[in-house]
Amino acid sequence: MNRRITALNLILTGLLVFGSTLGASAERTVEGQMPDGGLTLAEAVERALQNNPMVHASEAGIDIAAAGVSEAKAGRLPLLKFSEKYTNSNNPVYVFGSLLEQGRFGPNNFDVGFLNHPGSLSNFRSSVDLQIPVFNRFKVQSGIEQARIRSDQSQSEAGWVRQQLRLQVIQTYFGLLVARQRQEVAADAVRTAQAEVEDIQSRVEQGLAVRSDLLAMEVQLADFRQQQVQAAGDEQTALAALNSVLSVPVGTPVQLAGQLEERSFPVPQQDELIKTALTSRPDYLNAAKQVDLARQQIRVARGSWWPDLNLFAQVGQSTQDFSNGSGDFAVGASLNFDIVDFGRLPRIEQAVAQSRRAQADQDQTANRVRLEIVQALQRYLTSKQRLQLTSTAVEQATEAQRIVQDRLDVGLTTVTDVLRAQTDLLRARLNQLGARYEHYLGYAQVLLASGTLDDVRPFSN
Repeated sequence: MNRRITALNLILTGLLVFGSTLGASAERTVEGQMPDGGLTLAEAVERALQNNPMVHASEAGIDIAAAGVSEAKAGRLPLLKFSEKYTNSNNPVYVFGSLLEQGRFGPNNFDVGFLNHPGSLSNFRSSVDLQIPVFNRFKVQSGIEQARIRSDQSQSEAGWVRQQLRLQVIQTYFGLLVARQRQEVAADAVRTAQAEVEDIQSRVEQGLAVRSDLLAMEVQLADFRQQQVQAAGDEQTALAALNSVLSVPVGTPVQLAGQLEERSFPVPQQDELIKTALTSRPDYLNAAKQVDLARQQIRVARGSWWPDLNLFAQVGQSTQDFSNGSGDFAVGASLNFDIVDFGRLPRIEQAVAQSRRAQADQDQTANRVRLEIVQALQRYLTSKQRLQLTSTAVEQATEAQRIVQDRLDVGLTTVTDVLRAQTDLLRARLNQLGARYEHYLGYAQVLLASGTLDDVRPFSN
């Protein structure tokens, strides 16, 4: 049994040394990619905002919406078109008219035989057309307003993406810090257990302790080493998560300058958070803008009761071979009104129904925002209380281990009590790290829920 435990300890130690060697080698490979002295939280956020694909996509959305506004405004401007048309036909009406357009109509063209059976004629028609919109049933004006609303929505969406990305950076940045501190705690437990093994080994050789105590402590050491290996794997996973958010190759070593220390975060009352969220949350603001879009659609639908009014002008030339021909022009105005349109009322009813649905969606979004505020606030308050309890537990477990160790040194207790004290201390320290991380993350989630996660300085000052 003793040989098996010793072999397991050697294997675990070898894995740790091998992992540390690989980590050091990889770090040397990418040396210089990260700031000297370690990456701060603010620098991590800045890198993510510059490189993350989600930000690039939201910025592209802003450009698309801005182009949409320009396109909608172009509906107010004149439209100038050029056209070139070639026709060859022996249709009597076509031949008669084309000769007039080309300025080549003569007395011989009044011959009845020619009029009834003309030969084929080629005609090149060049024209420049100008269209000037005057009134288009509110379509242009409403289209501009809708494009502006969508532009505002894209801006809000980009801001929301940035807030969510800040939360991801906070989550992965401090997640990596926690993983590394967990590894340090596990390493401390391994060193303590190793020292106990060596001490009990000496006692066994002196006849002051039984071999079962040594075996029990070696089992404890093996368990702590397994937790150390698990912590090393968790650190690599946390590093990959941070690499992904920063948009750098997975496995890129990152030295962090931040510290996961106990902090006091000022959190407003629940009612104030809800009020702030309903004036700041980009998703709720976009839901309200969706109502505005639906109202503009109602305006367009009702505009079908009005006529279309446009001005036009045309300059053209008709020739047979591009060398000889005749020019002409035309100017005028067109007024169109749909007297009977059986789809008009259904379109209006559809637009009104869409407006009601948009309003209902806005109300539902408001309810969701309120619920998320309550959930985030309660998670934060719970994490705060849990942090206080785990800090007290660490103090108690540390003192308990000291007392048990002193009693063991004078023979007043057994190794079993020492093992229990060591396990309790390790568990208490790991729980404290988890509670501290949840405290940070809970505060960030409160800020995100209220739509105010615009600054990460409270987490590092």
